[in-house]
Amino acid sequence: MALLPFMRKKDSVTTASADLEAFLQGYSIEVMPRTAEKVENFRDLLPAGTRVYIAHIDGTPIEDMVATAARLRDEGFDPMPHFPARIIKDAATLEDWVNRYSSEAGVNQGLILAGGVDQPVGEFHSSMQLLETGIFDRAGFKRLHVAGHPEGNRDIDPDGSDKNVMDALRWKQKFSETTDAKIAMATQFCFEAQPVIEWANALKAAGVDIPIHIGIAGPAKLQTLIKFAIACGVGSSLRVLQKRAMDVTKLVLPYEPNDILEELAAHKAANPDFNIEQVHFFPLGGIKTNAEWAIKNGGDAATPVNQA
Repeated sequence: MALLPFMRKKDSVTTASADLEAFLQGYSIEVMPRTAEKVENFRDLLPAGTRVYIAHIDGTPIEDMVATAARLRDEGFDPMPHFPARIIKDAATLEDWVNRYSSEAGVNQGLILAGGVDQPVGEFHSSMQLLETGIFDRAGFKRLHVAGHPEGNRDIDPDGSDKNVMDALRWKQKFSETTDAKIAMATQFCFEAQPVIEWANALKAAGVDIPIHIGIAGPAKLQTLIKFAIACGVGSSLRVLQKRAMDVTKLVLPYEPNDILEELAAHKAANPDFNIEQVHFFPLGGIKTNAEWAIKNGGDAATPVNQA
């Protein structure tokens, strides 16, 4: 296999540790139909078989979502579309979406979440309601992911506690024991490792042992990250970015997630039972930038189209 210009060789000097290289194996990444349109061929960027989440933003036609999933499948990837409860009108609409994804794009997995809109368009307002329909199980979906919030979620717990979030996770834990689908938790991105470690350990202590796919913001301009972090309700770990913004020597440099990932990777290596299973990237600085960073730091390499 030919090496891409940005791929490090195994014997090259690299700043990535062996722990980080192991931690990055099998990472997933997220796109939207409009960002996917800008990528000529995903095989130039991502390892074959990468799970690619497709974010469903309110107003995106289901036809665009399904077409993006079909394209990703055709190019050798594993599409996982979002199913946001609050933009799905009713059970008939949900079943139609599931059937379209299955028949037209070979999809058998999804990220089930409430969705980032204030007012539901129909009868659903939570991911649990979607799961309760049984539609995913009847369609033979093999993997169902749910949302996780290492720093809490003010939309779910306006008082700043984690009561409602924990009640929901306990429900999902019980659901994971009754469905044939594999359940995992894909989290919001954050910027500090120690609170993530404490949160993951607290979940396990509370009897929630759903595997965690930790959300990580990919390399991006600092201003871009701060904007997205505030919009997405990132909690106290935002201070990492704010501190960086006050350092004039770093202000103009792009943020890279080495620090948080190196610390999580080292913890995972020292504690193999730690329930973070893999990394999920939010490519806020662009999918190409994120993919190049992942390969440089030990993630699997893409196969150029002319070498596939």
